[in-house]
Amino acid sequence: MRHFLLLFFFIIFAYSSFGQKTKDSVFKKEKKIELRVMPYLSYNRNLETMLGVIPMMMYKANEKDTISPKSMSGMSAIYTTNKSYFVAFFNKWYLNQDQWRLKLFFFTGNQNSQFYVDDIEEPDFYDYGTKTTVASAGAQRKLVGRFYAGLSYTFAHYNTTYEDNISPSSVSYSNALVINLLYDTRNAVYYPTEGYKIRLDWSTYPKFMDNELASNRVSVQANKYIPARGNKDVIAVRAYGKFGLGNVAFEQQSTIGNTDIRGYSEGKYRGAGIMDIQGEYRYNFGTKTGLVGFAGLATMYGSDTPSFDWKLYPGAGAGFRYNPFKKSKFNVGLDGAVGKGDWGIYFRIGEAF
Repeated sequence: MRHFLLLFFFIIFAYSSFGQKTKDSVFKKEKKIELRVMPYLSYNRNLETMLGVIPMMMYKANEKDTISPKSMSGMSAIYTTNKSYFVAFFNKWYLNQDQWRLKLFFFTGNQNSQFYVDDIEEPDFYDYGTKTTVASAGAQRKLVGRFYAGLSYTFAHYNTTYEDNISPSSVSYSNALVINLLYDTRNAVYYPTEGYKIRLDWSTYPKFMDNELASNRVSVQANKYIPARGNKDVIAVRAYGKFGLGNVAFEQQSTIGNTDIRGYSEGKYRGAGIMDIQGEYRYNFGTKTGLVGFAGLATMYGSDTPSFDWKLYPGAGAGFRYNPFKKSKFNVGLDGAVGKGDWGIYFRIGEAF
């Protein structure tokens, strides 16, 4: 709790300093583009203290388009005290009266993490380091009503080494095709107050695309948003599942934590698939500020530690939200959460789901 409070006040202080300066950073000739530069500070038991900066902007791809949500472009640069680093570039474009939704993403970094090993004389956490490069591009097209279908391609390269050679070092890459279906009745994509978001993704890593391990993953999410307290607040509910099929590589395993579910930062519970359900209350007490409270429950299967399979893993916590934009409802914030023998602090860009 002490760490959470220190980080909370640091974020508020840092943003007030940055935010005042960035008010003058909005493009003079294109005032409809909102540019913000936000400091990043977070902490978890795995990566330790994380420091960085996130410049991002929101804009209309076509000013004559009155239906499409605003598009977003930005980058993040983060360094951690366990000597990990990450640089990412992200773009989301909404085009042609929201008939098309495009994305472009690039990530590179070196993650020093840990995983749990129990099939040895002394079960314990062991460190590993993965140098990762990921590039992804995709498009969604509206079919009829609120239904979309999409296709994306993701290339990933991994170079992983393990402490004490507990597993052999590996250099691998993957080429994934992802087919997705989306039903979206939300009244806003960045901060919905009502509606549904139901999405089905099928990710395939076929042999003909030069993948060493042929596998498939299916993920499904169903989010429901309910207005509360005279439409000032929001109740958000989420059910999620990710299922690995075939030979799932270590780097492609699913881990309980972050969005599903907050409160787990050690990276202990990982396997071929996870399932969870959670709820969140979003309380807005000002035009720019708010609080959230959340709780959820997860389970998993296909772990390298069989005793972890099909157990229940609860998580709960609370957080603070602030909207740095003038014309758009898009929050940043800080969450603190506890899980089963674990905890985490999360800096949020946008809502958890």
